Amino acid sequence: MKRRSTSGNKIRYAVVGLGHIAQVAVLPGFKTAPNSELLALVSGESEKLKKVGKKYKLQQLYSYDEYDRALESVDAVYLALPNHLHRDYAIRAASAGVHVLCEKPMAVTEKDCEAMIKAAEENGVKLMVAYRLHFEKGNLEAIRLAQSGKLGALRIFTSEFAQQVVPGNVRVTEPVERGGGPIYDMGVYCINAARYLFRAEPTEVFAQTASNGERRFREVEEMTTVTMRFPGECLATFTCSFGAADVSRYTLIGTKGMLVVDPAYEYAEGIQHHLTIGEKKKVRIFSKRDQFSAELVYFSDCILHNKEPEPSGIEGLADVRIVEAIYESARANQLVELPELPGKKRPTLGQEIRRPAHGKPKTVRAKSPSGEAA
Repeated sequence: MKRRSTSGNKIRYAVVGLGHIAQVAVLPGFKTAPNSELLALVSGESEKLKKVGKKYKLQQLYSYDEYDRALESVDAVYLALPNHLHRDYAIRAASAGVHVLCEKPMAVTEKDCEAMIKAAEENGVKLMVAYRLHFEKGNLEAIRLAQSGKLGALRIFTSEFAQQVVPGNVRVTEPVERGGGPIYDMGVYCINAARYLFRAEPTEVFAQTASNGERRFREVEEMTTVTMRFPGECLATFTCSFGAADVSRYTLIGTKGMLVVDPAYEYAEGIQHHLTIGEKKKVRIFSKRDQFSAELVYFSDCILHNKEPEPSGIEGLADVRIVEAIYESARANQLVELPELPGKKRPTLGQEIRRPAHGKPKTVRAKSPSGEAA
């Protein structure tokens, strides 16, 4: 299908899925995204749909069964759905000539990602995966520092990302085969960070999982530890857990110095750098920004000016293929080699977009993974 023309200087969006992330982060982001208009909502819960629609003064409210109708009136969709639904909803949007901004992980399998990329290409629409940190100053400064030589030759990346996920949350009720578990939900951040800091793709993966026996971990593992080998004999290790105290940090170590970013992956607070080079130590604080508004502004600009987004479908595929290799390694208890991935764009300092932070919105029938309502 030929891509339809847009509505002028604003891209009209439908947000698909009204879970916690959509309500506390995506929907408020439109307020400070001048080139993006929130036009429609799609949800499987009618009462939630009505209440959230009223809050944002929207008339176009659709059930999941009416998704194809919703596509008729918008230029783009923001997919904030459970992971196993990303492929279907992205392909249906692309087939209707609608651009796709899809939450992480891009999909459950590499084949799913390939199908989404193909659909976008065949229908002439843009496809972007919502790597919000690719536009965040604190994160981009870490990339600049890694490439500056101040840390020396890069050697080691380590990361810990954990939270206590309550029983009944989709992250623990959906099995790994449908995109549940800590690696799909949190591990993609660690994988992505190692890749853009080393500016390379891993060649080998080894992983082990562990669970403490609690009933909430019947469908997914409690935690996974991963080691990835990168070109130049660099090593990255990380652990993700749904059953440990909150932590969100990574450490990058070179031959001359070390950078600790803590917190590293959050959107509800700022980013902090702890830099050590020899005897010199420096702390730098990057204040909280609206990372979701920034990615909306960026994606809309790509559509309006016919530019290819940097966190493309290939970027999403790159992480998902590693996730698959991680679970393959854990099941077989052996190292898994990764085939070479053709060269691709990586985030640069030029992508920084600053949008003002907003408060914590009240939610309708949506709680955080830890069970807290906004």
